[in-house]
Amino acid sequence: MKKHLLTAAAVVLVCAGLLTGCGGDNTKTEEGMQQISALQYANALVLFDEAESQGENARLIARGRGIAYLGQARYSEAADCFLLSLSLSNGFVQDMDIDINFYLAECYIGMGDYEAAEDTYTAILGLYEKPQSYFLRGNVRLLQGSVTAAQDDFNHAVEMAPKDVDMIINIFEALQKNGYRENGLEYLDNALAKYENSMSALNRGRIYYYKEEYQTAAIALEEARNADNDSSEASLYLGMTYEAVGENNYASNVYESYLARNPKDALVHNQLAVCKMKLGDYQGALASIQEGMQVGNMSVMQNLAFNEIIIYEYLGEFQKAEALMSAYLEAYPSDEAAVREQIFLNTR
Repeated sequence: MKKHLLTAAAVVLVCAGLLTGCGGDNTKTEEGMQQISALQYANALVLFDEAESQGENARLIARGRGIAYLGQARYSEAADCFLLSLSLSNGFVQDMDIDINFYLAECYIGMGDYEAAEDTYTAILGLYEKPQSYFLRGNVRLLQGSVTAAQDDFNHAVEMAPKDVDMIINIFEALQKNGYRENGLEYLDNALAKYENSMSALNRGRIYYYKEEYQTAAIALEEARNADNDSSEASLYLGMTYEAVGENNYASNVYESYLARNPKDALVHNQLAVCKMKLGDYQGALASIQEGMQVGNMSVMQNLAFNEIIIYEYLGEFQKAEALMSAYLEAYPSDEAAVREQIFLNTR
């Protein structure tokens, strides 16, 4: 079994922050991290090679390579890099050690070594006892079929952050994804029972959306949208609620009304495209996808890129779709749905 190297307490920092305070010139390493932020993992690896040749911080380079390999779904190579970065510690646990161990656990999950991932999260929890750490260990326990142990962790997370609706929804989704929807609903129901009267209309609406009580969700989400017309979440969830009951024209209007005021919201552009595909308006869907891509929000780019391929398929432009799919899989090689879709395209 692969072992983590975590030994003392620290806090997690974002990757950009970890480049400060390390001393020396880490210009190429910083440029590599910027390429990772843009999801350009191959470019990042070239820059880390240059950083190494110029004698930049070896620990940061190993960490950066690990993140790039992780982005390419090269889990074993990524884990080796993270373990190397941990081994280059000066003996005192730093912020980076916790951060690297979170990445290392992701590698083990990608490799299917759930036991090693659980061990890593357990080590993190010994030093960084936060709700998210409990949630992540609970999730990997769930992947091993240990539902009771998973819910023990989820319960710890909720006890530590009882009003964190995002956490509660994440727990619900994890349980539902693994075939335990009824268990997940208990977390939603408990949150409503204890805190519904003090919840925002948005959070009430979100919970009722996941409970599939769409009429109640719509009332709350309409209230949330009326209170803040520029709320991305209110418009997004309200539109998805209407999509769930087949009111796709109304949902489309919700998204378009929001985007008229907030055209730089890539996530809503993507959802509008999904809605327009349901309506059979593939040209309109394509336009929305391409507008979303122009925003440059890298966190949404993968969904936009995949949906663009699907739209070209619907339009019968299979050569275009196949070319885009090849580029997509270079960027996101771990997307199994895309691999299956490429097999379909190759038969056209």
